[in-house]
Amino acid sequence: MDYIKEIAEFIKIDGVEQGEIIAAVVPAAESAFGDYSLPCFKFSKVLKKSPNLIAAELKESLSASKPDFIEKIDAVGGYLNFTLDRMLFVKATLTDIIARGADYGSSDEGSGKTVCIDFSSINIAKPFHIGHLGTTVIGAALYRIFKKLGYNVVGINHLGDFGTQFGKLIVAYKLWGDKTDIEKNGLKSLVDIYVRFHKEEEDKPELTARAREWFLRIEKGDAEATELFNFFKAITMKEVDKTYERLGVHFDSYAGESFYNDKMQPVIDELKAKNLLEISDGASIVDLSPYDMPPCLILRSDGASLYATRDLATIFYRKKTYDFDKCLYVVAYQQNLHFKQVFKVIELLGHEYYKDLIHVAYGMVSLEEGAMSTRKGNMVYLSDVLDKASEKSLAIIGEKSPDLKNPRETAEAVGVGAVIFGALINNRIKDNVFSYEKILNFDGETGPYLQYTYARCNSILEKAGKIGDADMSSIAGDEAYELVKLLKRYPEVLKSAKENYEPSFVTRYLIDTAQAYNKFYFEYRILNEKQEVKNARVMLTKAAAGILKDGFGIIGIKAVEHM
Repeated sequence: MDYIKEIAEFIKIDGVEQGEIIAAVVPAAESAFGDYSLPCFKFSKVLKKSPNLIAAELKESLSASKPDFIEKIDAVGGYLNFTLDRMLFVKATLTDIIARGADYGSSDEGSGKTVCIDFSSINIAKPFHIGHLGTTVIGAALYRIFKKLGYNVVGINHLGDFGTQFGKLIVAYKLWGDKTDIEKNGLKSLVDIYVRFHKEEEDKPELTARAREWFLRIEKGDAEATELFNFFKAITMKEVDKTYERLGVHFDSYAGESFYNDKMQPVIDELKAKNLLEISDGASIVDLSPYDMPPCLILRSDGASLYATRDLATIFYRKKTYDFDKCLYVVAYQQNLHFKQVFKVIELLGHEYYKDLIHVAYGMVSLEEGAMSTRKGNMVYLSDVLDKASEKSLAIIGEKSPDLKNPRETAEAVGVGAVIFGALINNRIKDNVFSYEKILNFDGETGPYLQYTYARCNSILEKAGKIGDADMSSIAGDEAYELVKLLKRYPEVLKSAKENYEPSFVTRYLIDTAQAYNKFYFEYRILNEKQEVKNARVMLTKAAAGILKDGFGIIGIKAVEHM
């Protein structure tokens, strides 16, 4: 039952449309005031009465004919408060959650609509480092949220596979590289020679000139340059695919920057045709000064394209190929201006779908040790972070549960889950300083805490056996009732996360749910009770476990059956 809708339809106010009443009904701010409230302040102007009087009159008129699911109606300080019949609410909610299983929270609201999500976007021949964690796990979570709500979702890894750095890498490889060593050690060997190049070019500017020449050869399709570039790409993808697999992240497209090398001319032609392209100091720009932005640089004075040129080409291609209803870019907030410029150019070209282009900005992930740089060689590989988190988890599990079967498999799930959850627990725009000690805490607001709570639920369910007739009055107490109300909210949490492009709504909800379950667990006996009481409490445990597990799947962590 949609209680807000049902309550709103029960309320009749002269001169006020039903839609306005539906929009006004909200969950009560405090459980002491009931379950749902109608603030009456906004109706004062229409009814020419005080909010207190409106609430009192509505209470009087509605109380005599209230539906069965409402236990009582109160008027307090301009609010009309509704308290539900706990027994009916608990039974209906748990029955629905258990019957629907993994479908609970899903909907068909996205049917027939396509959402493109551009995320992760790792760079070829550079390490998949801790700085890529945010975009990767935020993008993957949004992918799953939109999928859950019925959208056709296209996950795009816009590979960084274009630019002078590949010319630099070819020069470095020809001077100091060893194919056998690179095939054996992968990206670490490529990074070593890339770092050496940047150290040497400080005193040897001719290296930079040679790098530009090699990149030009890549652009023109030179056989040797292309072969080396493809070799670097294969080495990169072989390694990063292992990390994506550990994170449970997959893509529908790997079309990167180089894919659009031959797709930029239509953009330039349309800009010219609509008189938007201007020459400034030899470069081709779109003047954005009327919108308080610097010019959007389209072509350099030597005719070379830039990020904006390629991003405009990607938008043209994605709209033509996928006819998206929304196209999301999960990219760090440092690129705010870039996307404002690119989206404004699409608007100036007269394409209404500029409104459907969304920059999902996020804060930076850094280590307690400080900033990182590929050029300087102080880059932290994400695979190393996952390894370390897994090993630390193994040590903790060994102390807490020495007899646990498959400890390494569990430690991998806990360690990787801890890293993912640590990146998603806060609002995405917030910068995040990564700490192993913090994310692996089994008692705090962490991934391991959630997984441990789920394992606790699973242990109870394994011992409980089949659920029969249940005494719902045994789970109508405050702790149990608050948990049921939280479980009921899962579908609206998913919708809010989708509307705000904010996976932390799901992570915070999961923490609240786990805390509420543990409070219930410590306040109520579950297994050592009369059969019908036990059945009701096991039923609540099953519903909580199901939603925790589904939420884990949304954010990308594994449900561990035993810990």
